[in-house]
Amino acid sequence: MENKTANRTRCEVWTRVMGYHRPVSHFNIGKKAEHYSRSHFTESTVTNANAEFCAQYAN
Repeated sequence: MENKTANRTRCEVWTRVMGYHRPVSHFNIGKKAEHYSRSHFTESTVTNANAEFCAQYAN
């Protein structure tokens, strides 16, 4: 597979800080480290959570 880095576009990551949105690339070194060490979660939808709950007690 050939290297296609020349065709890539930089992706800007933004986060909400103290009520406003700011790009992570503008953070200082300490704030960047804090941002990347955060643990992120995926919120499940009600239908998925309900289906999993029902599946546990179906028997």
